[in-house]
Amino acid sequence: MRALFVFVGRRLARALVTVWLVSTVVFVVMRLSGDPVPLLLPPDAPRSEIFRVRAELGLDRPLPVQYGVFLANVARGDFGRSIHFREPAMRVVWGYLPATLELGLTAFGLAVLVAVPVGLLSAVRRNSLVDHATMGLALVGQSAPTFFLGILFILLFSLKAGLLPTSGRGGAAHLVLPALTLGAFAMASVARLTRSAVLEVLGADFVRTARAKGLAERVVVVKHTLKNAALPIVTITGLQLGTLLGGAVVTETVFAWPGIGRLAIQSIYNRDYPIVQCVVFLSALVFIVVNFCLDLVYGLVDPRARPR
Repeated sequence: MRALFVFVGRRLARALVTVWLVSTVVFVVMRLSGDPVPLLLPPDAPRSEIFRVRAELGLDRPLPVQYGVFLANVARGDFGRSIHFREPAMRVVWGYLPATLELGLTAFGLAVLVAVPVGLLSAVRRNSLVDHATMGLALVGQSAPTFFLGILFILLFSLKAGLLPTSGRGGAAHLVLPALTLGAFAMASVARLTRSAVLEVLGADFVRTARAKGLAERVVVVKHTLKNAALPIVTITGLQLGTLLGGAVVTETVFAWPGIGRLAIQSIYNRDYPIVQCVVFLSALVFIVVNFCLDLVYGLVDPRARPR
């Protein structure tokens, strides 16, 4: 039990340090990007009004003071008021977060449900036509830029075929193209890694022993091979989940999906510091939580990874 507490404590400490570093980098970079006050006032605004707005936003203080206030507020979950929306930044981001979760989780589920069976089939039928075709498609999925795939899908399925809407958030039909676009890279990565992991295990002695005992090929592949190849597959799928939830900026922009990625881009243009800091903080937190859960799953999948 003591080893478990030490194991969890170390990873929590690492997570806190990571969140602090990310928050610090974003704070500094956003301040170096320029003064947002001129964007909030008309060009002919008097200097007295400019000074008043800067004081109201706390931008007239020295950077160390601003940073100290920022960290104290973040500890309470307060990122300040949005410069553009005139509301608390956390409230604004929470309003956009469900759309990103819907898109990211759908893309992740699609990627896993397709990629793992495809990678397994490709490994079992190594060097066959199926193997070459699936890995060729996976290579295209990893190589093609996300914005290109999104535009291509809109052109083929929306403008040419008229089957699906081009943009926006609505019913299930609006979710198909964004989820397919966002999940393409993850699908390709998981499929290729699944194939490599399964091929490595298929050559092991215990697999040959299982076949020599007369076990059915299905039992050998699913029970013995896939189970022992699960650790790298779990790793890549977990990392892809964090990436999909926190990195849907391009997809949300192409499909005008009202998520936090698109909100972050708009806020960067508006120099809305509180919104950008809140989005980056939550994105980093999601990625850290996913990695922390992966560490716990390792112990279930592989006894060698359990704390002692």
